[in-house]
Amino acid sequence: MRKRLLVLAGVVVVAAGGGAAWWLLRPAEATTSPVVVPVTVGTQRQTVTASGTVQPAARADLSFGVTGEVTEVLVEEGDTVTAGQALAKVDDTLLQAQLTAAQAQLDAAEDQAADSDDASADAAVVSAESDVAAAQDAVAQATLTAPMAGTVAAVDLAVGDRVGTPQQGSGADTQAQVTVVSTGTFVVEANVSAADAARVKQGLAAEVMPVDADEPVEGTVRTVGLVAEADGSGAATFPVTVDVTGTRDDLYAGSSATVVVVVAERENVLTVPAMALHTEGGTTYVHEVVDGTAVRTDVEVGESFGARTEVTAGLAEGDQVEVRATVQNRTPGGGGNTVFPGGGGGGPMMGGPMIVQGGGR
Repeated sequence: MRKRLLVLAGVVVVAAGGGAAWWLLRPAEATTSPVVVPVTVGTQRQTVTASGTVQPAARADLSFGVTGEVTEVLVEEGDTVTAGQALAKVDDTLLQAQLTAAQAQLDAAEDQAADSDDASADAAVVSAESDVAAAQDAVAQATLTAPMAGTVAAVDLAVGDRVGTPQQGSGADTQAQVTVVSTGTFVVEANVSAADAARVKQGLAAEVMPVDADEPVEGTVRTVGLVAEADGSGAATFPVTVDVTGTRDDLYAGSSATVVVVVAERENVLTVPAMALHTEGGTTYVHEVVDGTAVRTDVEVGESFGARTEVTAGLAEGDQVEVRATVQNRTPGGGGNTVFPGGGGGGPMMGGPMIVQGGGR
């Protein structure tokens, strides 16, 4: 009997402990409660949001325009270069010889033209001049130069490599050998849905939020593509390029970023939270709080701005309206969070819920 009593007591203790744990860890109980919020006037924006990748504003993939064996590689990945700086060279011995021969042909053609009135002599001079220009260009192309100031992003050649325009059986490689990207200037390559593409225009202001950043950086829409692409789900999207016009130290090529394009902006707009609005029989109304009492007030509404809606008639700035908020009670005493639609001035990042922590009612 004593053993049975001990076992029974143990079961009671375990059950009690399990009950306490369930009480503490049980899912939050959500109830609704009216929350009074003010009617406000402010600047409201309509925005289009897209995700994209930060890229250098300019990129040059360079390769030799002549065939030859690499004799010098003058830069390494990560080097900073200036416009016109030499990056690599190939053996130009043959090219110099071709230039010398072309110049000799030109000299001879000019001498012949000077001693003759034959039109063919003049034509020979013109042809020889063209050959000299081509030979000079080939010699110049024996040195690979940077077309812009920037940073060397990739170097894929070494002394002894044979590069340039291939000839039959030469085995020359035509792949780009050096990549230079702009330094400190970036764009974001993003995609917007087909429904939003018509509202995004060149020159519109944008905000760029790099991944893990605390604040956005300013940007401007550079281009909007005219040809749709399919996203992962097969939906049509249009490419958008946004120039990053602000300055940040935490922008890195290849990182992700969110782009918010401001497609419309209005000042002095009277708004209420969208969840304060009710519709019945074609009439829109709110529960206006007057002297502590909720009174039905018919209103006329205009445009929507995320979590807030414009009111064109029926209310004034400073009036108060009720919003049915959700109270999540997580403790026996009823303490928890009150969740209701927020939104004040209406910046690009608006539209999320506002959470007020506090005790229960």
